[in-house]
Amino acid sequence: MASILVVDDELSMREFLSIFLEKQGYRVATAADGEKALKMAQEEHFDLAISDIRMPGLNGLELLARLKPMQPDLAFILITAFASPGDAVMAMKNGAFDYITKPFNLEEVKRIVETALSKKETKAEQPEDDFPEIIGRSPEMMKIFDLIRRVGPTPANVLIYGESGTGKELVAQAIHNRSQVAGKPFVPIICSAIPETLLESELFGHAKGAFTGAIADKPGLFQLAGGGTAFLDEIGELTPIIQTKLLRVLQEREYMPVGSTKTLQLNARIITATNRVLEQEIIAGNFREDLYYRLAVVPMRVPPLRERHGDIPLLVDYFLKKYSQRLGKDVQTISSYGMEVLMQYDFPGNVRELENIIERGVAMENSNIILPDNLVLSSYRRQKEHSAAEPTVEQGKISSTLATVEPAMFVAAQDEKELFARGLDNVLEEVERKIILHALAKADNSKTKAAELLQLSFRSLRYKTKKLGID
Repeated sequence: MASILVVDDELSMREFLSIFLEKQGYRVATAADGEKALKMAQEEHFDLAISDIRMPGLNGLELLARLKPMQPDLAFILITAFASPGDAVMAMKNGAFDYITKPFNLEEVKRIVETALSKKETKAEQPEDDFPEIIGRSPEMMKIFDLIRRVGPTPANVLIYGESGTGKELVAQAIHNRSQVAGKPFVPIICSAIPETLLESELFGHAKGAFTGAIADKPGLFQLAGGGTAFLDEIGELTPIIQTKLLRVLQEREYMPVGSTKTLQLNARIITATNRVLEQEIIAGNFREDLYYRLAVVPMRVPPLRERHGDIPLLVDYFLKKYSQRLGKDVQTISSYGMEVLMQYDFPGNVRELENIIERGVAMENSNIILPDNLVLSSYRRQKEHSAAEPTVEQGKISSTLATVEPAMFVAAQDEKELFARGLDNVLEEVERKIILHALAKADNSKTKAAELLQLSFRSLRYKTKKLGID
């Protein structure tokens, strides 16, 4: 049972939060001011603190600064009626997990508390990392790790399949690192990136004079791999001729470089990967069935990111550190508003897309926390439209209105030069303001209904209205 400390100078607020949180199954203690909260923290360990910002004496930000050194793993949420993006940046900079504004929605409080405690629990329970190549702690990835441990020490050929951007090469590298040839080369090749006329030479090598431009002997992938691992990515792109030659290599464990009469032994382990469904390719006559069974001695599926959303916070933390260091920034975290957007997104581009989003966010952010404005999800609107249920009549009206609108219709400037002189950010803010006001009018000024019309979360809409100064 997680323990929560509620700090607020208003008795009614303390009692209200205490009753609500106890109903959720938490153990709750309360303090009327910051000084009392400090004394309680000296005597008892808490998993989470929820504190008002504006209190007599020690305010919430000061309490946060004093409590963190005492209990470094304490998750901290600030609650206030006077919040602004500046407050969020200051709170996060000082180590807060999130902040909530009054009046608040109880479901929102419940979600933020659960997220804060689950993130803390994930860090506490994270086992020793014996897979530094791969970020993930979800049940789906645990199955992958278990399979890697079992198949790694064997010489069996492995076929890794999964969508683009899921990290198939990382899985192949992890298998190699846990094999009996871990100290030998791991040589990757992307089959679709090499023209058909050159692919045979890249795989098997060629002899001097084999073709125009072959001025010297050249070793191929299998020779370079030696007794290590040869990794063939996008194996589904191989032409029928290359498939036939590769099948013979796997059957005979030997090959002949292009233009040579000398036979070489295949000593490398073969790991392949594809984003295609090879069983369907076999039915369509595009892939040899006998080659498939040679390659897929152990088939392994890497799940798309939408099937392991629980790994998103870990991946975000990893990419934040990576690109903060690379870009010379001090971006330490992402706001819960931003994390909520990411958790609701299906990531058609998988982990590679998430990495791109975080890199761009770090590059664009001027503070040490990524706010939703700097999360550019290129496929977000399209994905939401494809995955959403049948829209209501009102949603249809909003969508059809936006689909036929020209940007200039929302802008007061009639002159093109004046329009461009105002800058893209200013123009987009005005467009966003007009659309939100239109949705609010349709929803009789109900933010909840307006959020549904705009296909946004309530928190995202509230953030945008605050930012745009919409009352």
